[in-house]
Amino acid sequence: QVQLVESGGGLVQPGGSLRLSCAASRRVLRLHSMAWYLQAPGKQRELVATISNDDSTNYADSVKGRFAISRDDAKNTVYLQMNSVKPEDTAVYYCNVKVWRGVMAPSLYDYWGQGTQVTVSS
Repeated sequence: QVQLVESGGGLVQPGGSLRLSCAASRRVLRLHSMAWYLQAPGKQRELVATISNDDSTNYADSVKGRFAISRDDAKNTVYLQMNSVKPEDTAVYYCNVKVWRGVMAPSLYDYWGQGTQVTVSS
């Protein structure tokens, strides 16, 4: 089992910056990808950014050019650098780690963090 703990959320003014961190309790084996999702009140959880095992990244159109995902394998941590934040970025942000399970027919398994609140407001 892997526990994920997010940190770094809080209140930030529009145009400001914030860095979220997600620390895994141990080294993640058979990693597929790490990602950040957000969930705004009354809405479904949606993908913000992913970083694959080969370090390739993908972003939602709404955050391209503003957010950057990275990871530090030595610290078992994935980050989300949020720049030029907007009020519509307000949400609970969740860390996600996907790993391969099984040998004969591998399948993906998701680990989730507990979420960290980001509020963008003046």
